[in-house]
Amino acid sequence: MSDFSAANALIERHARRVPDFPTTGVEFIDLTPVLADSEAFDCVIDALGGEWSDIDLVAGLDARGFLLGAAVAMHLNTGVLAIRKAGKLPPPVFSRTYQLEYGEATLEIPAEGVELAGKRVLVVDDVLATGGTVAAAVELLGEAGAEVAGISVVLEVPGLGGRDKLVGHNVRCLSAG
Repeated sequence: MSDFSAANALIERHARRVPDFPTTGVEFIDLTPVLADSEAFDCVIDALGGEWSDIDLVAGLDARGFLLGAAVAMHLNTGVLAIRKAGKLPPPVFSRTYQLEYGEATLEIPAEGVELAGKRVLVVDDVLATGGTVAAAVELLGEAGAEVAGISVVLEVPGLGGRDKLVGHNVRCLSAG
């Protein structure tokens, strides 16, 4: 069994499905049990980082992407960049505001202290749903001069159009909700 199929099976076994959360009619898929199981966590990290090469930096999205991104960076023997929610980093910052299904949000990265120009970056997150957060991260990294080499997520929620916002990028999802 490949890393990908093994990770998919472990995600399916451990993920907790919560009906009507955060609102009625929505099924929330809680990946916390996947991350808490050492075998599942190790397999997921191997699969998230497995196919990527020539990566200079892994970018993890606030907040679960921090956990995954740091572990993938260790796996790939590279550094990690935390892409933060607005107001968490000291200035100067690069920032990108994007639309959510219920409002808007802003992501930020340091404009000083981390040289991103010309770096090949792997973006890592837990879930790809509507794609707004990941697309904003990709735009933000591009603004800073980085090249997004790929996007790797644990779970893709089908039918929400997330991939449509990432056309032209190499996207790897381990499991479909």
